Amino acid sequence: MSNTNRQFDEALAMCRDIFEKKLSDYGASWRIMRPAALTDQLFIKAKRIRSLELKGHSAVGEGILPEFIGIVNYGVIGIIQLEHGFADSKDIDPVTALAWYDEVVSRIRTLMIAKNHDYDEAWRMMRVLSYTDLILTKIQRTKEIEDHCGATCISEGIDANYMDMVNYAVFGIIKLTHGEA
Repeated sequence: MSNTNRQFDEALAMCRDIFEKKLSDYGASWRIMRPAALTDQLFIKAKRIRSLELKGHSAVGEGILPEFIGIVNYGVIGIIQLEHGFADSKDIDPVTALAWYDEVVSRIRTLMIAKNHDYDEAWRMMRVLSYTDLILTKIQRTKEIEDHCGATCISEGIDANYMDMVNYAVFGIIKLTHGEA
């Protein structure tokens, strides 16, 4: 599992680098997004991955990897917004945004390690297209929970679904960047 942990950290570092660069370009403009809008943004990213998987090529020249990175970053932003609420403007500086990002990513990594132990690295035997479908399923579940104002009878909440989406996206990044796809 140490190989998984190292690869997971490398993938998360790639995502954080993109997040930090976009933070430099745009500031924390994402702070205005409500969680439901972030769920829709995740849907757009996952739907595009599925479209590219089915069509086999991109008309705009961008592949699947950037979309998985987007899912990681929007998933982390979604958790931040659930925990800190949304704002009417950029209300935090880049240092705070990165601290919140790192704190959420740390919890997501801890969850991955626990689940990876219990599932005995089953993700390594899965196809990348399965991660896409699982992410789309988690998005549909999240939309249902949002439509019920966050109430569930037995299921985990929106934050748990966001965490699972991030973990599946990181697995996709690992497979794509390490030639395991």
